[in-house]
Amino acid sequence: MRVEVRIAGLGGQGVVLAGQILGKAAVIEGFNAVQTQSYGAEARGSAAKSEVIISDRHVWYPYVRKCDVLVALSQEALNKYVKDMKENGILIIDSTHVKEPPKINAKIFSVEFSRIAKENFGAEIYANMIVLGFLAKVTKLIGRKALEKAIIESVPEKFRELDLKALEIGFSL
Repeated sequence: MRVEVRIAGLGGQGVVLAGQILGKAAVIEGFNAVQTQSYGAEARGSAAKSEVIISDRHVWYPYVRKCDVLVALSQEALNKYVKDMKENGILIIDSTHVKEPPKINAKIFSVEFSRIAKENFGAEIYANMIVLGFLAKVTKLIGRKALEKAIIESVPEKFRELDLKALEIGFSL
Protein backbone atom coordinates (compact mmCIF):
# COMPACT_ATOMS: atom_id res chain seq x y z
CA MET A 1 0.00 0.00 0.00
CA ARG A 2 1.26 3.47 -0.93
CA VAL A 3 -0.91 6.57 -0.81
CA GLU A 4 0.29 9.97 -1.99
CA VAL A 5 -1.49 12.97 -0.47
CA ARG A 6 -1.04 16.62 -1.40
CA ILE A 7 -2.59 19.38 0.71
CA ALA A 8 -2.36 22.72 -1.07
CA GLY A 9 -3.55 26.23 -0.47
CA LEU A 10 -2.20 29.58 0.58
CA GLY A 11 0.21 30.51 3.33
CA GLY A 12 -1.71 31.06 6.55
CA GLN A 13 -4.22 28.27 5.91
CA GLY A 14 -2.31 25.73 7.99
CA VAL A 15 -1.37 23.55 5.03
CA VAL A 16 2.07 22.62 6.41
CA LEU A 17 0.78 21.83 9.89
CA ALA A 18 -1.98 19.64 8.44
CA GLY A 19 0.60 17.64 6.47
CA GLN A 20 2.87 17.27 9.49
CA ILE A 21 0.00 16.00 11.62
CA LEU A 22 -1.17 13.59 8.92
CA GLY A 23 2.36 12.19 8.56
CA LYS A 24 2.81 11.84 12.31
CA ALA A 25 -0.58 10.12 12.64
CA ALA A 26 0.41 7.66 9.91
CA VAL A 27 3.55 6.74 11.86
CA ILE A 28 1.46 6.34 15.03
CA GLU A 29 -0.74 3.93 13.03
CA GLY A 30 2.37 1.88 12.19
CA PHE A 31 2.94 3.04 8.61
CA ASN A 32 6.02 4.56 7.08
CA ALA A 33 5.46 8.20 6.20
CA VAL A 34 7.38 11.03 4.60
CA GLN A 35 6.22 14.63 4.69
CA THR A 36 7.64 17.45 2.58
CA GLN A 37 6.53 21.04 2.23
CA SER A 38 7.04 24.13 0.17
CA TYR A 39 5.74 27.66 0.45
CA GLY A 40 6.40 31.11 -0.88
CA ALA A 41 8.70 33.66 0.71
CA GLU A 42 5.78 35.58 2.20
CA ALA A 43 4.29 34.19 5.40
CA ARG A 44 0.68 34.61 4.33
CA GLY A 45 -1.09 34.60 1.02
CA SER A 46 1.53 32.89 -1.13
CA ALA A 47 1.29 29.36 -2.49
CA ALA A 48 1.83 26.56 0.01
CA LYS A 49 1.75 22.79 -0.23
CA SER A 50 2.42 19.85 2.00
CA GLU A 51 2.93 16.36 0.65
CA VAL A 52 2.59 13.15 2.63
CA ILE A 53 3.41 9.69 1.37
CA ILE A 54 2.02 6.90 3.52
CA SER A 55 3.18 3.36 2.87
CA ASP A 56 3.43 -0.07 4.44
CA ARG A 57 6.95 -0.29 2.97
CA HIS A 58 9.99 1.94 2.95
CA VAL A 59 9.47 5.21 1.07
CA TRP A 60 12.48 5.64 -1.22
CA TYR A 61 11.37 8.76 -3.05
CA PRO A 62 9.90 11.44 -0.74
CA TYR A 63 7.95 13.54 -3.28
CA VAL A 64 4.47 13.07 -4.65
CA ARG A 65 4.46 12.17 -8.33
CA LYS A 66 0.74 11.53 -8.84
CA CYS A 67 -1.52 12.15 -5.87
CA ASP A 68 -4.13 9.68 -4.79
CA VAL A 69 -5.66 12.44 -2.66
CA LEU A 70 -5.55 16.16 -3.40
CA VAL A 71 -6.86 18.67 -0.89
CA ALA A 72 -7.31 22.11 -2.45
CA LEU A 73 -7.96 24.96 -0.04
CA SER A 74 -7.74 27.67 -2.71
CA GLN A 75 -8.65 28.04 -6.37
CA GLU A 76 -5.00 28.75 -7.20
CA ALA A 77 -3.88 25.50 -5.57
CA LEU A 78 -6.54 23.51 -7.39
CA ASN A 79 -5.63 25.04 -10.75
CA LYS A 80 -1.93 24.32 -10.21
CA TYR A 81 -2.10 20.75 -8.88
CA VAL A 82 -5.21 19.09 -10.33
CA LYS A 83 -3.12 17.89 -13.31
CA ASP A 84 -1.05 15.76 -10.89
CA MET A 85 -3.99 13.67 -9.71
CA LYS A 86 -4.26 9.96 -10.40
CA GLU A 87 -7.23 8.76 -12.42
CA ASN A 88 -10.11 8.01 -10.02
CA GLY A 89 -8.32 9.75 -7.15
CA ILE A 90 -9.98 11.68 -4.35
CA LEU A 91 -10.28 15.46 -4.61
CA ILE A 92 -11.31 17.38 -1.50
CA ILE A 93 -12.16 21.03 -2.17
CA ASP A 94 -12.77 23.89 0.24
CA SER A 95 -15.70 25.36 -1.65
CA THR A 96 -15.52 28.52 0.45
CA HIS A 97 -12.52 29.51 -1.69
CA VAL A 98 -12.78 27.22 -4.72
CA LYS A 99 -15.52 28.43 -7.02
CA GLU A 100 -14.60 26.56 -10.22
CA PRO A 101 -14.26 22.83 -9.55
CA PRO A 102 -12.73 20.79 -12.36
CA LYS A 103 -14.48 18.24 -14.52
CA ILE A 104 -12.17 15.29 -13.96
CA ASN A 105 -12.45 11.57 -13.39
CA ALA A 106 -12.17 11.63 -9.60
CA LYS A 107 -14.28 11.28 -6.50
CA ILE A 108 -14.88 14.94 -5.63
CA PHE A 109 -15.92 16.21 -2.21
CA SER A 110 -16.78 19.89 -2.06
CA VAL A 111 -17.31 21.28 1.44
CA GLU A 112 -17.19 24.82 2.80
CA PHE A 113 -14.48 24.00 5.35
CA SER A 114 -13.42 27.62 5.90
CA ARG A 115 -17.01 28.79 6.37
CA ILE A 116 -17.64 25.98 8.88
CA ALA A 117 -14.46 26.92 10.75
CA LYS A 118 -15.43 30.61 10.83
CA GLU A 119 -18.94 29.78 12.09
CA ASN A 120 -17.68 27.44 14.82
CA PHE A 121 -14.47 29.14 15.90
CA GLY A 122 -14.60 32.68 14.55
CA ALA A 123 -11.53 32.02 12.38
CA GLU A 124 -10.89 30.15 9.15
CA ILE A 125 -7.53 28.81 10.40
CA TYR A 126 -9.28 25.81 11.96
CA ALA A 127 -10.39 24.62 8.52
CA ASN A 128 -7.17 22.59 8.23
CA MET A 129 -8.14 20.37 11.19
CA ILE A 130 -11.70 20.02 9.90
CA VAL A 131 -10.21 18.89 6.58
CA LEU A 132 -8.00 16.31 8.33
CA GLY A 133 -11.00 14.78 10.08
CA PHE A 134 -12.95 14.73 6.84
CA LEU A 135 -10.00 13.27 4.89
CA ALA A 136 -9.57 10.50 7.47
CA LYS A 137 -13.28 9.70 7.37
CA VAL A 138 -13.61 9.48 3.59
CA THR A 139 -10.31 7.69 2.93
CA LYS A 140 -10.29 5.46 6.04
CA LEU A 141 -6.53 5.85 5.81
CA ILE A 142 -5.82 7.07 9.35
CA GLY A 143 -7.81 6.51 12.52
CA ARG A 144 -9.26 9.18 14.76
CA LYS A 145 -7.15 8.23 17.80
CA ALA A 146 -3.90 8.51 15.83
CA LEU A 147 -4.88 11.95 14.54
CA GLU A 148 -5.87 13.09 18.02
CA LYS A 149 -2.53 11.92 19.41
CA ALA A 150 -0.64 13.63 16.58
CA ILE A 151 -2.48 16.90 17.25
CA ILE A 152 -1.72 16.69 20.97
CA GLU A 153 1.98 16.10 20.19
CA SER A 154 2.19 18.81 17.50
CA VAL A 155 0.03 21.74 18.52
CA PRO A 156 0.72 24.24 21.33
CA GLU A 157 -1.41 23.54 24.37
CA LYS A 158 -3.49 26.71 24.02
CA PHE A 159 -4.82 25.51 20.61
CA ARG A 160 -5.27 21.78 21.33
CA GLU A 161 -8.84 21.82 22.55
CA LEU A 162 -10.09 23.83 19.57
CA ASP A 163 -8.05 21.79 17.07
CA LEU A 164 -9.43 18.56 18.51
CA LYS A 165 -12.95 19.98 18.29
CA ALA A 166 -12.31 20.98 14.66
CA LEU A 167 -11.05 17.46 13.92
CA GLU A 168 -14.27 16.08 15.40
CA ILE A 169 -16.35 18.38 13.19
CA GLY A 170 -14.49 17.01 10.17
CA PHE A 171 -15.29 13.44 11.17
CA SER A 172 -18.95 14.39 11.61
CA LEU A 173 -19.37 15.86 8.10
